[in-house]
Amino acid sequence: MSIKFNLVQKANPQKREEASKWYAVPSSESAMSGKALTRAATANTSTSAIEMEAAMEYLAAFLPQQLLQGHTVKVPGLGSFRVSFKSKGVGDISTFNAGSMISDVRILFTPDRALRESVLGNVYFENGGVLKDGVRYASVTDYLKAIGEAGDSGSTDGGSDSDSGSGTGGNPL
Repeated sequence: MSIKFNLVQKANPQKREEASKWYAVPSSESAMSGKALTRAATANTSTSAIEMEAAMEYLAAFLPQQLLQGHTVKVPGLGSFRVSFKSKGVGDISTFNAGSMISDVRILFTPDRALRESVLGNVYFENGGVLKDGVRYASVTDYLKAIGEAGDSGSTDGGSDSDSGSGTGGNPL
């Protein structure tokens, strides 16, 4: 399978004086609903979709409880969840104030090795077009035509616009 991307022109936030460059950004598809996910995941199994949906709801209720107790939660086949944060340092331990010195609290997810390898080892990219000033163009060629820069010297897409699944010429990364 291939992951679609769009080309978007952006300035480098660390070098604003430089000219904007074109970057590939993932073309996000709409999320699958919980019911659709459980139906697809339980197809051809003896587990019913409603059982899986209930198990996922129980897990979602269980995770915050465990994370707030400081535990790392490992979900077999999926990965681990844990809480992380940043902290300011002090020279004198008696002056440390957790309320004002701990910040940027977040939940981190680390995918299971097998999950990570199954996705990253099989990823291919497909050019999904160009996004410029809120307008989506189907391909680089279409964008260049729209701005009056299209030439007749062959493809200017820098990749495949087809559904071949190897928008990078067979290079998975």
